[in-house]
Amino acid sequence: MPTNVLGQELQCCCRQPLTGFYRDGYCRTGADDKGLHTVCAQVTEEFLKFSKRMGNDLSTPRPEYDFPGLKPGDKWCLCVQRWQEALEAGVAPRVFLEATHSSATEWVDFHDLQAHAVIEEL
Repeated sequence: MPTNVLGQELQCCCRQPLTGFYRDGYCRTGADDKGLHTVCAQVTEEFLKFSKRMGNDLSTPRPEYDFPGLKPGDKWCLCVQRWQEALEAGVAPRVFLEATHSSATEWVDFHDLQAHAVIEEL
């Protein structure tokens, strides 16, 4: 099992809705994951609007991709670059460090992730 940004075993981000590049609930990544879906976040209305403005509408259901659409409060494996863009825009959602893949720190500063951490059990 891959590790999280805390150096521990990666925990499941969410199964309802089923998230992750591999749609297994984990923010794992691999050679096929060009977006690097490694940050487990709890999306907000502000973030969803920001993502839509940036060209990635995460709130509209897409049944052809078995995607229910996200609503504020949902957990989702975000692309690490999009999370960084949201941070710079002041709308970064909270993150679950236990479920955020260790490779995320190659793109974002661990202290920024830590400053946005949700302090509760998954």
